[in-house]
Formats: sequence, C-alpha cells, structure tokens
Amino acid sequence: MFDLKQFGPAIQQIAEEKGIAVDKIVETIGMALAAAYKKDYGKKGQIIRATFDPKTGDVTMRQVKIVVDESMLKSDEEIAAEDEERASRLAEGVRRAAEGGMRHRDEDEDEFLGEGEKKVRFNPEKHLMLDEAQKINPGAKLEDEIEFPLEFKEDFGRIAAQTAKQVIIQRIREAERDAIYNEYKDREGELITGLIQRIEGRNVFIDVGRTTALLPPEEQMPFERYNIGERIKMLVIAVEKNPRGPGIIVSRSHPRLVKKLFELEVPEIASGSVEIKLIAREAGSRSKIAVVSHQDGVDPVGSLVGQKGVRVSTVIHELNGEKIDIIEWSEDQPNFIAHALSPSKVVDVEIRPETREARAIVPDDQLSLAIGKGGQNVRLAAKLTGWKIDVRSDKKAEEPAGPDNEAAAEAKTAAETDTKDSEKTPETETAAETATEEKEEKTGKETPTKSKKETKPKKKRAAKKSKTTNGS
Repeated sequence: MFDLKQFGPAIQQIAEEKGIAVDKIVETIGMALAAAYKKDYGKKGQIIRATFDPKTGDVTMRQVKIVVDESMLKSDEEIAAEDEERASRLAEGVRRAAEGGMRHRDEDEDEFLGEGEKKVRFNPEKHLMLDEAQKINPGAKLEDEIEFPLEFKEDFGRIAAQTAKQVIIQRIREAERDAIYNEYKDREGELITGLIQRIEGRNVFIDVGRTTALLPPEEQMPFERYNIGERIKMLVIAVEKNPRGPGIIVSRSHPRLVKKLFELEVPEIASGSVEIKLIAREAGSRSKIAVVSHQDGVDPVGSLVGQKGVRVSTVIHELNGEKIDIIEWSEDQPNFIAHALSPSKVVDVEIRPETREARAIVPDDQLSLAIGKGGQNVRLAAKLTGWKIDVRSDKKAEEPAGPDNEAAAEAKTAAETDTKDSEKTPETETAAETATEEKEEKTGKETPTKSKKETKPKKKRAAKKSKTTNGS
C-alpha cells in the first residue's frame, strides 16, 4: 500500500531537520516494518526482525528463535498449574469488574513468573531445541538466536501500513527527544541565547531552536521585564527527561551567568591568562567578581574592564544595569578582604582564622560606603571571601569600649555620614535615634527639639498676616 523506496530520499532530510543520525532512522523504519508484518502475517509469540536498505528500498524479513533445552522448559504439571492460576485470576478479574472494581491484567505468556525463575513455556514459533539448532549451526549454544528468512509480502494491508506509519512517527519523535536531551544535557552550566516565545503567569517560555526552555520565577532577575519576541541570554541549569520531551530549565539570576558573559567578552579568559576565581551576586542589583592573572604583565582587573570600560559595560547592559565590582583575588586573606570591600578604602583588617571572623577598619567618612545600602556591600564581600566581616570606623576603633561611648560614637558617625553623604541609610538613622534616647534616659532630661508640626503653622500665620497687611 506504500512505496518503500520513498523512504530513501526522505531519510537524509529527516536526519538534518531533526538532528538524528541516519542509522537511527533506518533502524526505526526496520522496527516499524517488522511490527507491521507481524500484525498481518505473524503468529503469537513470534519474534520478527526487518532490515531496510534505504538506497534500494529492499526489505529483508527474518524470524528469530531462541535456543533452549529441557532444563529451561516448564513441565506439563507446571503448565497445568499455571493455566489454572491464570483462569482463577481471570475469573476474579471478571467478578471485580462486575462489582465496579479494577480488573487484573491477563498476562500473555510471561517469560518470567518470579524473581530468578527462568523456565519458559515452549513455543515452536519462538523457541528451538538445542539438538535441532546444532543441526543448523553445529556451534549453537543455549540462549543463542537462530534466524530464519521469511517471505516479504509486498502488498501490506491498510492496517499494517498504518501501523508502520505510526511506529515510524513515534520512533522518530523519541529519537528526536533523545537527541535534544543529549545535546542540552551536555550544555548544563553553559550560556545559550533564545527568543521569548510566550509568558504564562510568571513562567517565561523561550524558543532556543529545536525546543523550548523554561525560565521559572525563582530563576528570574528581580524587577526584570520580559517581552515576547525579545532575545536574551541565559544559563542552562538543569535538563530533565519528560514524557513530552526534555525539560530545559534556564536561569537569569545564577552567579555563573555573569562568569559566562565575561567569557564571551574577554579573550584573556578563553586563553587562560586570566581566571575568574569567585563570584558573589545579588541578581539585578550588584555583583562582586574576584579575578587572578596567571601570566606576568597581564592586569586581571583591567582585562575584564576593557579599554574605556567597554567590556564590563557590555555585560552590565546585558544584565540591565546591574552594578559589577571587579577585584583582584589574593591568597593573603586580609588583603583579599580589603579588596572585597571596595569601592571603600580599608585601613586595616584583623582576622580570626579559627572562627573565620574579620574586623575591617575603614576611615570614618568611608563607613557607610563600606557597609553599603542596606548592608549590601559588606554582605557581598562576606559571601565572596567566605569570612564574617565586621566593619568599624577608625575613630570608633580608637575609642574605649563602653555603652556610653559606643552610643555616642554611633550617633556621631550617623550625623557626620548624613552631612557628607546625600543618601541616608536606615542603619545610621536608627543609630542616631538610639543614642539620643539612651542619653535622655541617663541624664533624665529631654533634649530640646523643634517639632516640624509646630514650625509649619507659624509660617502659615505669618503668611496670612502679610497678606492682610498688603490688603490694607
């Protein structure tokens, strides 16, 4: 009912479009033809194999029999007991079905009835006794396979043709899914580019060529907006096998994404002269990168920054303005911690290796810069170095310990920081208020302050009086 020669020219095209090996497609067609042949002309338990020649369209059909002897076969008593048990199960299944329950499956000639049991029921279409096999092939042994040629029926029936078609389509889809899975499984941890295809809820689906990748909410950058048709770069973090095809999970928030973006821009990384040692990232806000040079005369920080900052600017643009601090990695831990707290200057670093705690002393006017907005700078530095970092100003470090001095120092630091920095932080405001309250409690006096609510009404009355005077 169908011309087998038509498969030949189509195989190469299918292989290129689906990314499947030609041999795999030829094998798939052979399996489909064997299934179709057995459906129309085969017998129960028969094993049929087909070999398809894509150049000529010729098909060779063979029946396969397994070599057995008496020790591998069930006795008549065992067969009778098995038939009785099967009939009992069938009757029980019918009864349950009548009662609305689930019917048990009637197993069809199972090769193995229990763990470790290898005796089988002899089937002349499937088995061949050892003495008969040795007449055909003197070297035949138990469990060998002996092949017998079968006549190929040129006129496949309609149902057989449909079976072959369905099997071919199914097998090619499975082979395509396996090929995609293997391709992207090897690319875990790598950078890929795709087009945003659709957005469902908070999930973003991205067309990456032969399949679709998922960008789940937890792997998205905070406050990043995604538009259909937009091209983005992302990191493959997981590839899983699913019934509908491989599931590819990608990320925009993973620290490794920053590393891979720099690898695209910095040839010194590809050559091995510069290495990115560590990355600490708060996606969408700020990242810190520790780099080291393996070649004399190569500046690792300058290599990533690029001439006039062109390299780092490209990465920042891809990450929608995320700030990036590039520092030089050092084996000297105090020196490394000092670098990690950049852009602030560090006067001294004291470490306790047994607890991995460090105290960084910074100039008084650099304290808020070292801590960062919401503590972000010191938090990222701690994550990058693996040390718990306590940042102190040099003035605070010189003052003797004590609750009064500590409170006064915090208040002074907060006040001076507010004057010198245009941007206030919640930490300094809280420190100033706490110090003032503690001072009031100890002196028993209330610090005279002018309320903003009292000042505004005075201005309104003055304005009203002025208006009346002008009117008169």
